[in-house]
Amino acid sequence: MLEPKSFTLKDIERGARIYFIGIGGISMNGLARLAKHAGFVVGGSDNHPSERTAILEEQGIKIYNSQVAANIDDFKPDYLVKTAAILPHNEEVKRATELSLQIFDRAEFLGAFTRTYNNVINVSGTHGKTTTTSMISLMMIEAGLDPTVHLGADLDIFEGTVRAGSENLLVSEACEFNRSFLNFSSTTAVITNIDHDHVDCYPTIEDVIDVFARFVRLVNDEGYVVVSGHDKNIAKSLAEAKAFFDEAGRSFPQIVACATDGEICEATGRVADFRAENILFKNGLPEFDIVLNGGEKIKVNLNIPGSHNISNALNAAAAAYLNGAAPEAIKNALNGFNGADGRYTVKGQYRGCDVVVDYAHHPTAARATIEAASNMPHNDILVVFQPLTFNRTKLLFEDYVTSLLPCKKILFAEIFSDRETDTLGISSKHIADEINKRGGDAEFYEVRDDLKNRIDELVKPGDIILILGPEDIRTLGDVLCPEG
Repeated sequence: MLEPKSFTLKDIERGARIYFIGIGGISMNGLARLAKHAGFVVGGSDNHPSERTAILEEQGIKIYNSQVAANIDDFKPDYLVKTAAILPHNEEVKRATELSLQIFDRAEFLGAFTRTYNNVINVSGTHGKTTTTSMISLMMIEAGLDPTVHLGADLDIFEGTVRAGSENLLVSEACEFNRSFLNFSSTTAVITNIDHDHVDCYPTIEDVIDVFARFVRLVNDEGYVVVSGHDKNIAKSLAEAKAFFDEAGRSFPQIVACATDGEICEATGRVADFRAENILFKNGLPEFDIVLNGGEKIKVNLNIPGSHNISNALNAAAAAYLNGAAPEAIKNALNGFNGADGRYTVKGQYRGCDVVVDYAHHPTAARATIEAASNMPHNDILVVFQPLTFNRTKLLFEDYVTSLLPCKKILFAEIFSDRETDTLGISSKHIADEINKRGGDAEFYEVRDDLKNRIDELVKPGDIILILGPEDIRTLGDVLCPEG
C-alpha cells in the first residue's frame, strides 16, 4: 500500500487503472485529465452528468452516471480517488473497501503530483488563488517553461481547468479547506492573504493562521514563500512557522514580500521586494508599473478590474520571476490576461446591462468585487447575492451585513450548501432584514423565477447586474445571457 503523505506518481505503475468518484467536480475532472496524460487508465462516476463529464468521455475516459457498486466491478480499478463530499457509506467506496483497493482523498492524490515535479509553485490564500495561479501559469507559458497546471476554474486557453506540460514544473492551487494543502510540497509557496473562512474547519482566525504556518513548514528549505507584505495575519503565520524551523534546526525559506507602496512590510520588516507604482484606473481597469526585485520596471495594463487584482498580479509576477520567467514574459502575460471563468466574468448583455458573474461568496471578496464594479462605467449596480454554506453565513453574519449594506440595491437568493444538512436556523432573509433595519435596500427571493422577474422590473440600460456567489447562482448569468 502507498503511504498517502509521501507517494509520488512514479510509485504507481504506468497503465494502472484509477477511478475517480465525483469526476465532474472542478478539481477532480482536472486530476482525471492529468492522470490520463501521465499514462494511467482513467474512469469515474458522477451523479450529475455535465459538460465536464461529456468532455472527459470525448477524451476516452469511461464515465458512469450513477454511483453503484457494479461500476467498480465493471471498471476493475487498481486505485480509487474520492472527494471529501463522498461519505463512507457510498456504494462505490464500500465495494472498493471490500476488494481491499487503496482509496485516496482528492487532496492526497493531488499531493502526489506536488511530489512528482522538480519545481512546484503552490498558490494559497483565502481569496485570489485562482486568478493568481492563472496569471503565473500564463507567465510561465509565455516564458517557454511549459508548466503543468492545476486550476480551480476553467481557463479558456486550457479548454478546461488543467494544462498537461513538462514534469519539470507544476503550478497549482493549494486550498486550505479541510486542511487539504497540508498534503502538498512546494518549492515556491504563494500566500495571497489570510482571512477567516471555512469556519466548519477553523472556528477562529487563530486556527486559520496556524494551518497556514503548517503549510509553510512544507516548503523546501531552499525555496521561496511569496506573500502580500502588509497582511497582518500572514505576518503572524510566518512568525509561527519560523519558530518551528528554528527549533528543528532548518533553514527558513526566503520570504519575498509584495506591496503597493514603499512602506515597511509586517511580513518581513523591510520594504517590499516587488512593488506596484504609478497606479491609475482608466475606465475601471488598473494601469501600473511593477518594480521587480532588483529595480527593473514593467508596465502593466490589466484587462480585469479591481485593486485586489493589482495585488494578485504582484504576487504572480514575483513567483514567476523567481522561477525563471523574464520581465517581458511577465508583462505580456498580464497584459493579455482576461480572467478565469467565474472571476469577474462578463457573460454578455441583458436588456442593455452588462451581466457579470463572480465567485465572491465571502464578505471580503464580495466587498472587493463590488468596489471593482463600481469603478467600471455604469449607471446603477444591481447586486444579486447568494451566500455559500450555513455555518459560514451564521459565523460571519455581521461581516455579510456590513459588506453588503452600501449596495444601492441587493437581491438575495437562499444560502447554498451541498455538504450541510443543518441550516443552523440561518437564512439569507436574515441578512436582508438586518440590512433593511440599518437603512439599506435588500430583498429576499426563495424562488429563482421570482428573482429573475424582479431583475426584469429593476434594471435599466447602462446598469451592471452583478451576480455573486457559488455556481448555483452564477448559472443565472447563463439564463440572462444564453449566448454568452
